[in-house]
This record gives sequence, structure tokens and C-alpha cells, in this order.
Amino acid sequence: MSVTEAIASIQQIESRLQQLFGPQGTTAAPPASTTPASAADFARVLGGQAPATGTPVAGSGQLTGDSIVAAAKKYLGVPYVFAGEDASGMDCSGLVQRVFADHGIDVPRLVRDQKNLGTEVPSLAEARPGDLIVTGGGGHISIYAGDGMVIHAPYPGRTVSLQKLWVGEDGIDTIRRIAPTQSAPPAPAPIAPAATDVTALLASALGGSGLGGSGLGGAGLSAGLGGAGLGGSAAGAGTIARLLVAQSALLAGARS
Repeated sequence: MSVTEAIASIQQIESRLQQLFGPQGTTAAPPASTTPASAADFARVLGGQAPATGTPVAGSGQLTGDSIVAAAKKYLGVPYVFAGEDASGMDCSGLVQRVFADHGIDVPRLVRDQKNLGTEVPSLAEARPGDLIVTGGGGHISIYAGDGMVIHAPYPGRTVSLQKLWVGEDGIDTIRRIAPTQSAPPAPAPIAPAATDVTALLASALGGSGLGGSGLGGAGLSAGLGGAGLGGSAAGAGTIARLLVAQSALLAGARS
């Protein structure tokens, strides 16, 4: 193998290394983040409207049914206060508004508007924790906690409570799902080349000559190149060193 052929082989290996692992000393750039939308935009989307700014809604991935229930449970024992919307006192729609505000999301204040949020769940059997259940002819709203239980602010003289849902399917006006039904699938992990692929790559790059009986071992590679007339010159020594570095990097990637 001539010096020119060896250098061409090195360039092929370096090109393959960049394809497999990216340029040396660099890391893949993180995906661009979604531009955060305003809380008002989020509320518009939940109501079936496009965001006023035209930007994608951000942050919904952090909103889950369980997080909605956990936020509602923080207010258990808070007294019912008509038109109240904080820990000093709240009514049913005030509780819902407060729970979503704790997630950084603005939702309408009144039940008549909250009952149009998200998507409709066809039946109580399909309800999940975090869904909103509207009853009383559209006059009352509660947060489904699972297992037939809801969290709500009932009426004057009571406190925010966790209790069994007191109506059946025929007493429910609508069930609304706000939280995303599933998270985005994780990005697939990169697949490292198999050791046999690395062997084939080096063998192909060297034109099948000089690998010797030691396979990919450093001694076998050096001896093979030396037999091709490169081992005794300064150019040959540098070529061998560069090939061994490339070989090591490829093998390290195969073992990772």
C-alpha cells in the first residue's frame, strides 16, 4: 500500500467516524425549544381556539391528570366562599381556576366557560384522574380523582372535599379532559456499530492488505502496514499512528 493509498484510507475512516459520532470534540445540538405561549393563549387552545399570537402552546407536557389532582388536594379543607378563588376561600369554579393557575395556566373563571375546555370524555367509565366533571345542569364543576371520587367545593358551610361522586351517568352534563393523554415518545437511542462492522470497515479502508493474523490488534495493523513498505519511513510511522487512533475510536464507539 502506498502512502497516497494509506492517506485516502485514513480519510475514509475519518469520514465514517464523523457519520457515526459527529465531528471530534463536538456534541449534537439540542433540539430547538418551543416558544412559550402566554397563559391566555393556552386557555384559548383549551377552548378549541387558535392561540392569539399564532405560536405553539408550550408547557402542556408538564400538565398531567395526577398533577391536577395533587394540586387540588392542597386545598382540601379550604372553606367554601362564593366567588372565592384562593386558599382563604373558594367556590367550585374558583377551585378549578386556582388549580390550573398553580400550573401557570389561565382558564376561564365561570363554570359556563370551563365546561367547554379541552375535549369531551364520552362516559364516566372512561374518565381519568384530572378530568373535570360538570353536573347540576351546568352549574357545578368538580375534579375527578379516580375510583369514583371527586374533589370539589360543594356549597356554603362546607369545605373543599374529596368525596364519592354523588350522581350517576345520567346526572353528568359533560366530562372534560384537559391534560394531554400521553407524553411524546422519547427519542430513539443512537445505535453503536457492532464490532464486526468496525472490523469490516477497517479491512475495507485498507484494501484488505496488511491486517495480518492479529486482526485489528495494534501490532497486527502496524506489522501489516510495515510489510506494505510504510513502516520504515517517517510518513509510514505517522500513517500507522493515525490509523491506530482511528481504529481505537471506532472500537470505543462499538463498545459504548
